[in-house]
Amino acid sequence: MKCSLALIPLTLAAWCYADFAPPIVNISLDEPPKERWAPLMKVIDVSYFRNILPQIIAQVGNPKWVHQAIKPVVETLEDYIPQHYAGEIQGLASLSGIDITDIILANFVYEITAFCTSIVAQDTNGRIYHGRNMDFAFVEILRNLTVDIIFIRDGKVAYRGTSFAGYVGLWTGQSANKFTISGNQRDDGFSLENVTLAIILKNTPASWLIRETLEEAASYQDALERLSKVPIITPVYYIVGGVQPGEGAVVTRNSSGAADVWELDPPHGQWFRVETNYDHWNPPPHGDDRRTPTIKALNDTGQKNINLDSLFKVLSANATCNRGTIYTTVMSAGTPEKYRTVMREKCNWIGVPRSTNTPQTVSVSIGIIFIFCVCSIGLYFTELLRRQRRRKKNGSYNSKLL
Repeated sequence: MKCSLALIPLTLAAWCYADFAPPIVNISLDEPPKERWAPLMKVIDVSYFRNILPQIIAQVGNPKWVHQAIKPVVETLEDYIPQHYAGEIQGLASLSGIDITDIILANFVYEITAFCTSIVAQDTNGRIYHGRNMDFAFVEILRNLTVDIIFIRDGKVAYRGTSFAGYVGLWTGQSANKFTISGNQRDDGFSLENVTLAIILKNTPASWLIRETLEEAASYQDALERLSKVPIITPVYYIVGGVQPGEGAVVTRNSSGAADVWELDPPHGQWFRVETNYDHWNPPPHGDDRRTPTIKALNDTGQKNINLDSLFKVLSANATCNRGTIYTTVMSAGTPEKYRTVMREKCNWIGVPRSTNTPQTVSVSIGIIFIFCVCSIGLYFTELLRRQRRRKKNGSYNSKLL
């Protein structure tokens, strides 16, 4: 890996252009849904995928009733999930040898555990740039399952994105010469149980709406409207970039619709928007402030200097890029050939760790605390007995605990 230190004026940022990018897989939308993902099996370690996916689901915290609740869904999948997604999920299960219940649950696990930073910005010439860091629990696992996907229809690129193996939705994507989209989790207390109930009620996952919008929307405005209005399972932030000056926005979503649409306003000096995982009108929490260093890095870079390379550096600033960051993507719908995803090495980042702990890491922490307490109590009583023996030997034994 080639690493260097880039000094953005007044902001020290550690950044690396990795020597590798995620594998690229072409998915033909002309193929039957059950067969579309066969090319994926050629670019990932299928055995690793098969063994690790159940572990991801278990670590999130998966009550037994969730599996039981999903079983009727498996038997009549098309009744709960759009037919093409149902076919793709069935195909992924068949191609990988993974239980279809785990494939379904994995798709919804990703709906509730993503922490991210997204930026949409406009330079002084009116060009729009879009970048995102994908932060997640299971960093080491998902780094091995990240893929760039090019969706093909009639022999041409329909749209593209970056995702995880086994996941039919998209959190990052581009429709060439139209718009770009990234999605960030809106921390609203959703759990796998909530998501399971939402499946049964036939609501749309937030990431599936991104993919559907990339596939169907004709323009930035069309995309913005769809992302603002279509009902979804989980609250989310949609960050959208277009190709014309001023085409950039953060859509703060409730399940039923938009709570807020925060658009670029370059004539008034608001040439960028930054979204992490908290409502932009509220201050970020003290323990997870990625917003402030990102805004500082953008201001230090300046509107006249913003481009895909400088945006990558901004997304590499300490705390913005951190040990939970799996990949960074920079893109511009006006120059679709420059879409780029770079895998990040967490050991390079000294940033503040965030709330991406899995139940396993929490359990380890509790275990360490428990061991510490047991050892401390043991040392206390050992010292107490030693002192009592000494007093007894000296003729001053006292049976009271001192």
